[in-house]
Amino acid sequence: MAAKLRLSLACWDYDRTRALMDGRVAADGIELVYQPLEVEETFFRQARYREFDVAEMSLSSYCVSKFKGDPFVAIPVFPSRMFRHANIWVSERSGIREPADLRGKRFACPEYQLTANVWIRGILDDEYGVSPDSVTYVIGGEEEPGRIEKLALDVPPSIRIEPIGAEQTLSAMLASGEIDAFHGPRTPSTAGAPGVRRLFSDYVTAEKAYYAKTKIFPIMHVVVIRRDVYERDRWVATALFKAFTAAQRYAYADYAQTAALKSMLPWSAAEAEATRALMGDAWWPYGVARNEAVLDTFARYHHRQGLSPRQLAVSELFAPETYEAFKI
Repeated sequence: MAAKLRLSLACWDYDRTRALMDGRVAADGIELVYQPLEVEETFFRQARYREFDVAEMSLSSYCVSKFKGDPFVAIPVFPSRMFRHANIWVSERSGIREPADLRGKRFACPEYQLTANVWIRGILDDEYGVSPDSVTYVIGGEEEPGRIEKLALDVPPSIRIEPIGAEQTLSAMLASGEIDAFHGPRTPSTAGAPGVRRLFSDYVTAEKAYYAKTKIFPIMHVVVIRRDVYERDRWVATALFKAFTAAQRYAYADYAQTAALKSMLPWSAAEAEATRALMGDAWWPYGVARNEAVLDTFARYHHRQGLSPRQLAVSELFAPETYEAFKI
């Protein structure tokens, strides 16, 4: 029997990837060493040290890397997608009552380039007229002091970025009113503190209205192959794309199950029905064709916010082998 190519994969433990992790799905010709690391650890280690052959990566970090040596090649697999209206928090001392009130305020986030933050700023810009240069971005650790951008950025002077002090955290500063608002992937630990509230109190309604209007389900993460691995064995891009797609089918099947709930959430079947009614049966699509508008919107946001020197074309983002498949 021919030996399989052994590749390391760093990716969190998701329902849509679990069949890859537990061996129910195998990638053609590949033995995957799956490491289910939390996303911040994976992103830091891959962006800084390129430790893994294959890894989940922030879409924004990947786009930044295209202009810094282009060390990775992505496949159109999106292990994380998420609407982000829920995680904009404001201090009541700021006087912010609606999105437009963010203009001129100190708007904090753990890292300027984080994908969630690119989407939040883009949505605020498109839908509410809060342009990227109308606020001051306050950057630092959300819960631990000392966090810095994992990749060096070259943003234009019109984007105002201020680091916090060496011993400060954004979570504490939100509670004290030292910052006016916060946006980021994780809910701050002081979200329940007196004087801290969501900007969008009924965020589910806001997010569903946003999807109904735009048909955008924001992509957060992609799967990248280290370029030296890809260039040595280009076939791995298609093999991995097929495997991730096969693993995702198990998750879809679980949500269709009504004889016994696979999830501990009591109304998960009802929520799956409502999601299908709004977004269709394949509400979490992989591949380029069904995601082109979402990806193009993100690329526009990324450039407008000073993170890309030019707007990337969707055709530049993924291994060409994954754009089409054979037919019989």
